[in-house]
Amino acid sequence: MVVSEEKDEIQLLDMFLSIGLDRRTAENALVNPKVTANLTAVIKEAKVVDGCSKTVGNLLYMVATKYPAHALIHRPVLLEYIISSKIKNPAQLDAALTFLSNAGPEPFQLKDFEESCGVGVEVSIEEIRSAVTAVLEENMDAILELRYHINVGNLCGQVRKLHPWADAKLVKEMIDEKLHGILGERTAADDKKPLKKKKEKPVKVEDQTNAVVTSIPPSEEEVNPFNIFPQPEENSKVHTEIFFSNGAIWRAHNTKELLEKHLKATGGKVLTRFPPEPNGYLHIGHAKAMFIDFGLAKERNGSCYLRFDDTNPEAEKIEYIDHIQEIVKWMSWQPFKVTYTSDYFQDLYDLAVELIHRGLAYVDHQSPEEIKEYREKKMNSPWRDRPITESLKLFDDMKRGLIEEGKAILRMKQDMQSENKNMYDLIAYRIKFTPHPHAGDKWCIYPSYDYAHCIVDSLENITHSLCTLEFEIRRPSYYWLLVALGLYQPYVWEYSRLNISNTVMSKRKLNRLVTEKWVDGWDDPRLMTLAGLRRRGVSATSINAFIRGIGITRSDNSMIRVDRLEYHIREELNKTAPRTMVVLHPLKVVITNLDSGVIIDLDAKMWPDAPSDDVSSFYKVPFTNVVYIEHSDFRLKDSKDYYGLAPGKSVLLRYAFPIKCTKVIYGNDSDTIVEIQAEYDPSKKTKPKGVLHWVAQPSPGVDPPKVEVRLFENLFLSENPAELEDWLSDLNPCSKEVIPEAYAVPSLASGAVLGDKFQFERLGYFAVDPDTTPGRLVFNRTVTLRDSYSKGGNK
Repeated sequence: MVVSEEKDEIQLLDMFLSIGLDRRTAENALVNPKVTANLTAVIKEAKVVDGCSKTVGNLLYMVATKYPAHALIHRPVLLEYIISSKIKNPAQLDAALTFLSNAGPEPFQLKDFEESCGVGVEVSIEEIRSAVTAVLEENMDAILELRYHINVGNLCGQVRKLHPWADAKLVKEMIDEKLHGILGERTAADDKKPLKKKKEKPVKVEDQTNAVVTSIPPSEEEVNPFNIFPQPEENSKVHTEIFFSNGAIWRAHNTKELLEKHLKATGGKVLTRFPPEPNGYLHIGHAKAMFIDFGLAKERNGSCYLRFDDTNPEAEKIEYIDHIQEIVKWMSWQPFKVTYTSDYFQDLYDLAVELIHRGLAYVDHQSPEEIKEYREKKMNSPWRDRPITESLKLFDDMKRGLIEEGKAILRMKQDMQSENKNMYDLIAYRIKFTPHPHAGDKWCIYPSYDYAHCIVDSLENITHSLCTLEFEIRRPSYYWLLVALGLYQPYVWEYSRLNISNTVMSKRKLNRLVTEKWVDGWDDPRLMTLAGLRRRGVSATSINAFIRGIGITRSDNSMIRVDRLEYHIREELNKTAPRTMVVLHPLKVVITNLDSGVIIDLDAKMWPDAPSDDVSSFYKVPFTNVVYIEHSDFRLKDSKDYYGLAPGKSVLLRYAFPIKCTKVIYGNDSDTIVEIQAEYDPSKKTKPKGVLHWVAQPSPGVDPPKVEVRLFENLFLSENPAELEDWLSDLNPCSKEVIPEAYAVPSLASGAVLGDKFQFERLGYFAVDPDTTPGRLVFNRTVTLRDSYSKGGNK
């Protein structure tokens, strides 16, 4: 039977892959029984069991996951249009699904259907080019004013209004190409965040067309993602149907009496819970869970529990409990109440006794190996039908410590022949002679997650029990137990888990990285733990903006590229981090036409848009006859596309003067450059293209202040290291670079403290590290200035 099931699953996977789905999407479909059934039916209905193109396959997947159930009678018609390539892109399919959703089971005219989704409409390249040209000309004033800050998505939308069925990718590429032709290469100013206007003037009637383009639409962070959830008073509907192998069906829902009792206890408020296990540090996936659990409660003026799921005394530590409470607060969430599953141990025990009384639980003596074997064969335990009185006595013996660890467990009597393996008589209690970090030594039996989680949700009157999609298969078991005990049933909803590229987020893998010292602790800045991100200089605000931006839907289980997170980090730091100058790899430059004793104090901007009369927006930098630039900013051979310093060439030192290289001093060999000699232009008449950051000796013969700088790259080389069998071999050997003696401007060295964040001009954003000591500043690079996400690299 097991071999047959595995064979069926392999065949289904092969079929899903044959229609062009990527492996991750295909495997995720298999995890979800509903998607599996729908996709299988769609493939068979479309007669493509032997495969099809990726384009068609992706459209079929959309049909399987989005098709309106009340219009199933029309699905064969839609599939014919897809297979014949009359509907060939997502925009057409979305329009078709909307049409069919409105039509429902009623008949409709094919002409109306085809018109609604652009069947037969061919948009030529010339038509697209003409529309792009027209849109850009109409918005030319805004383009020239905003340059590369123009909202390209808005421009694409205007083209789509002219040609709804045009190839979206081609439209974007043409707009980018045309903008480059109009504006030329991006400048440093183009990469800076535009200054927000404090007050908008009323729009005149004649300016309204342009206003539509130049105004900033609501950002992804401003959209309310919580509208999808029902109100507490609506929680009487059927949550799920539990199918039994004997043909019986339990329709889990709250009776009128249960719901009224619940609403009376809560006053109709939304109550959620964030339930981490205290067996490790929280990572960015937990940030998504917090955003959903705390965010929904906040949006509905409700409350959210911080509940520690502490059912396993062997894995939990006070250290982790303290960390979780501290990090939840740092993430700007305020728990309504901090609770522990162990607070309810007596209630859970009493309900387990009740479950035995009802003939729905029994004490079992099978070993883990025997349990696994019997489950694979869908066989009942030999002790499944033992008398209720016998199980009651044995369970009491378990509680009193009269039975050895591993010799007895309590199991729920569910359905060993079910199609859902999570109904195979799950374990409710185990014996463990281990003191509990929170409950002490009162108990020697501990409830399982499957038993405790749903009951505590009910006892705490949780209105919305929210978790990741891998728990969807446990939903029947969740409701089975609540129905069996006659308890209030929360509304359960699963969302896609957060997967970020070039990292791992499994607690087991994170624990191994830490304990085997592949990284420098749970707060290593290369990890996606929240402690690591904080140490790196990432704020809770930017993490929450990132989470809100990716949304909380069920459908997207794809890998989120790390540069999407970096985009949100960069967006915030660009507004909040003052500018300063640091040279990582100093190359000495001697200004030969400036006396060695002369010190010129210059004003440098802390903010790019600093008003000239705002003294607080500037810091002082000394300019002397010895300055240092980056080694990488000097070349012996010049070229047209190079803006650094070269023999005979001039560059501008930021906030200072133009300098021209007059001589190169070598070391013991002709490859080692130890010094550059240059002349500066005090009149500033020279107008070089290149602008370099620099640091000067603060006084003759005195080196600039030294700081330690740590540069971080992705911890793993592969996008998805968790999929690799030998995932540790994928660790990036260059993920951390320590520069022990970078040169800094004096104001930074004397004024920076823990918690401060800066933009090191031309290098990136940096934060003061906790390793900082008096006389030794340490900085972590938070993120570079480079932004691939907003330039079209997003996923």
